[in-house]
Amino acid sequence: MGIVSWIVLGLLAGFIAKVLLPGRDPGGLIGTTLIGISGAFIGGWLSAKFLDKPIGHDFYDPATWGSAIAGSLVLLIGYRILFGHSRD
Repeated sequence: MGIVSWIVLGLLAGFIAKVLLPGRDPGGLIGTTLIGISGAFIGGWLSAKFLDKPIGHDFYDPATWGSAIAGSLVLLIGYRILFGHSRD
């Protein structure tokens, strides 16, 4: 996948993760994209390391999307555990 594909995947995965886990999180377009891209890397690593199922490099692969969304959810939950819900 190219860099533009990673950005699109990150934006959509971050958005889906924020929809699945609503609340006041760091955000905006750039924050959501960064959470999604980081989540894609974390999800791919977790999948390869613990599930023994490496993720392919195809943009339309459901495993790629699932791992990106799952990784984004892990990042959002980690953020809430570390920094709490109180954002003014």
